[in-house]
Amino acid sequence: MDKSDAVWSQEGTTPDAIEAALRELLRERHAESDSFVPARVLNMIAFVDREWSGEIANRLRGVGRNHASRLLVLSFEPSRERLDARVSIASEGEPTPGELALLRETVIVEIGARHLDDLLTIADPLVVSDLPTLLWSPHGHHEIVERLLGLAQAVLVDSVDEPVAGEGIDRAFSLTAQAYVVDLAWLRSTPWRERIAATFDPPARRAELHAIESLTVRHHPDSTVAAMLLVGWLASRLGWETGALVAQEGALAGQARDAARKDVALRLEAAPELRVRGLEGLTLQTSCGRRLRLDRRPGGLHAHDRDAQGRERAWTIPGASRGETGILGEGIRQALLRDPTYVPALRAAQGLLP
Repeated sequence: MDKSDAVWSQEGTTPDAIEAALRELLRERHAESDSFVPARVLNMIAFVDREWSGEIANRLRGVGRNHASRLLVLSFEPSRERLDARVSIASEGEPTPGELALLRETVIVEIGARHLDDLLTIADPLVVSDLPTLLWSPHGHHEIVERLLGLAQAVLVDSVDEPVAGEGIDRAFSLTAQAYVVDLAWLRSTPWRERIAATFDPPARRAELHAIESLTVRHHPDSTVAAMLLVGWLASRLGWETGALVAQEGALAGQARDAARKDVALRLEAAPELRVRGLEGLTLQTSCGRRLRLDRRPGGLHAHDRDAQGRERAWTIPGASRGETGILGEGIRQALLRDPTYVPALRAAQGLLP
């Protein structure tokens, strides 16, 4: 525990007692120095299985400055009868004269199956009113997400966590009707989307976007959804009609149809050698002769581009991979933003489902 942390805990407690403890701890910190002020940007509610709470805590500790202002962890153990809680308020450092030190609050409430019917009553007093709230249930529990949606403006999901790709896409799409959805599977494809966009950004190349004739995406075996979202992004931006993919020689293959009614060959290939979730590489070809290949490599994203005249260029984009901790931190940050491209990509990805 950091020396600047203030901590309160109680066994057999109530939401009112927890909320009162929060107020008292904040009062005490401000009495120490009027430079201590609570961060007031974002609430985050995380519903986690107790046996995995340590792993989730480690992931959240690593998000750095993207940490929520107030984090409420509902630690679930089905057999638990008593409501226990721990509150900690930590500063980002000791205040220096004339400067402010932000306080971040973490509330851990241990609950059991008997408390689920009162989940809204438990959680409601423990989030800061008038702040946006991000809801995250990393171990599934879709029914819990539905119960808590009334408190949240954004929901954090990872579409690759669903056992079937179609379930992940359909689940995310259904949630978009009720809240803003931040999908970690989508965020993992960000460097790949940025590189494709940068390749065709020069005005002289933009016409080539409408000459794409094939796209192959290589992905972690559990990240078919991430590959579908990348294809869905291109389809939604370029006006392609997507069609169902079919299993073919260890891959999923099919076609989209562009605005000129020309077919675009699509292929999603699993890359068993990839040890982290996400994409391993892609190859995009146009009828003009351009071929763009991107590959995940140590040190960054390796790009190889051959233009219509056959001239070739290769380079590495350093730091393209942020790791799972970086992806989670970006997901929390995205709860305060709005990405207008995700839902159209998700809708187009639905058309790819076998």
